[in-house]
Parts: sequence; structure tokens; C-alpha cells
Amino acid sequence: MRRRTPPPPSPLPQRAGIDAVRVRLPAGGAWSTVRDHLAERLSGAGPGVVDGMFAAGLFVGADGRPVPDDAPYEPGMYVWFHREPPAEVPVPFPLEVVHRDEHVVVADKPHFLATTPRGSHVTETALARLRRELDLPSLGAAHRLDRLTAGLVLFTVRPGERGAYQTLFRDRRVHKEYEAVAPYDPALALPRTVRSRIVKERGILAAREVGGEPNAVSRVELLEHRPERGLGRYRLVPGTGQTHQLRVHMSTLGIAILGDPLYPGVAAPVPAGDFRRPLQLLARELAFTDPVTGREHRFRSTRSLGAWSAYEEWAAGQ
Repeated sequence: MRRRTPPPPSPLPQRAGIDAVRVRLPAGGAWSTVRDHLAERLSGAGPGVVDGMFAAGLFVGADGRPVPDDAPYEPGMYVWFHREPPAEVPVPFPLEVVHRDEHVVVADKPHFLATTPRGSHVTETALARLRRELDLPSLGAAHRLDRLTAGLVLFTVRPGERGAYQTLFRDRRVHKEYEAVAPYDPALALPRTVRSRIVKERGILAAREVGGEPNAVSRVELLEHRPERGLGRYRLVPGTGQTHQLRVHMSTLGIAILGDPLYPGVAAPVPAGDFRRPLQLLARELAFTDPVTGREHRFRSTRSLGAWSAYEEWAAGQ
């Protein structure tokens, strides 16, 4: 089998911790110039935007020089450019580094901060922040946490090692524990293991349970409860990694996590800039054997969940 030739390195530096977009011109097609192809490919950017970028020299080739708008179309050619980032409301909470060595960075992410650039969240992400703050442009994420979930996230320092750490999560060789605050139901027998089949469809905010072979497994334990508030503090241990798995399973049990805007059945996104009443879900612990060094790692978040430590302030959105 012939090995695929890796793409050349980007001739453009990062901007605010964000990589330039790389486009490889495909084989086939009836484009006569690079401009014709990019105008079609980036038509969603709006009329005149691509031509304006060519005029400003914002499309560059592998040599770093601007590509002229009349450059002939060459299948396999690479072109780089920076997208104009969307306007974002800064997330006003610190991102804490709990461990850093030559291979990995472990960060304790606040609620409302996305892990990696996606959609309307680009520069206000944990990855972009860490690249800027630690001056580590090669930093990459080994896995992701939901934007609304706080807690521990693992990042890799060296691109060549990223696959080894991602494989840990794919093969479920990382022990993860979460903590949640949710209603307390004395009739609910705990601990228990919840098994179901969860699907998440593109373009739909909420995941849902369907019939069929289970693909999502979660262990739910009650750590303590406060009868006067009707609240419980729970340990959640996922055995699988389906989208919104813990949130769905807690809702299925009738004890939806406090602050959840999607479950049960609300399906309303949190408006940009609304940092009140964060989802009471925290990735508390992360443990694994380092695939590069062989060291045993166990990290624990020091964050607290506001609905448990100060319910009145959390409920008032303070």
C-alpha cells in the first residue's frame, strides 16, 4: 500500500491560537483558476468576500506568497488562509493548568468554555487560550468536554504523539469520574448502572435514546444528599463516551442535572453571554497510564459545583 504524502507545513502563523485553514484543490472539475474554485467552495462567505481576499493577498501557497486570482487551477495544490473569526463574548472564568510536562498539559476547564474551535466558538476555547497563554502553538486536544461541562481536559504537546493519547480514549483506557448536582429521589435505588442506546443527529441539539443494542453505559452513585433542599451530589462514571451520555442518563432516571438547558425535553441553547446558573456537571477525575512515558497519572479537579456549595447564589445567577 502506497503511503500518503503528508501535506506541507502551513506557511501562515496562528492567529490568536487558531491555525490557518488549509485547502487542497481536488482532482477533476471544470475550474480554470484557483479563484474560480475558491469562489465556489467558499460561496457561503458572501458576495465579493473571496475576491476581496485575493485582492488583499490573503490566500497563500506553500511558499507563503500570495496566490493571484488568475493563477491556473492545479489539482493537488495547497492554499492557506485565515478565516475572520466570529464575534465572541469572552468567557469570564479562568482556565487553570493542573499539570504540564514535555508531553501533555492537563487543564481544569470552566463552564461555558468550549474545548476546541467549532462553530461560533473559535478564539474563546480552551485550546486557543492555552496556545496563547503557554506559547505552545502545536498544542492539540486528546479529547473534548461539552462547552457547558467544567473539569479536566487532556492536551498533547507534540503532534506526533497525539494519536497515542487519543487512542487511550478511543479504547476506553482512561478512567473518568464526574460529579453532578441533581434532585434527590429517595425512591430511586442507587448505585446503579444505566445502559441504553443513544443517538445524536447532526443539526439537532439534544441527543436521544432509541431502542436497540446499548451503546452507552453509565454508573450512577449518590455521594450525599440534603433533604432540606431536595438535592443530591452524585458520582458519575461513564463506561462509554456517547455525546451527552451522562446528561441523558440522569434525565432518564428522573433526576436531570441542575442547569441543564437540553434535558429533559427543553432543547433550548444557552444564549451567548449568559453565564448564569451553569450546568452542575464537573469532570472531577482523570487517570491513565501514559502511553509515551509509562507513568501512572491521576488528576483531580479542585473546582466546586455552585448549586452544592452555595445554592442561593447559583439559583439567583450570581
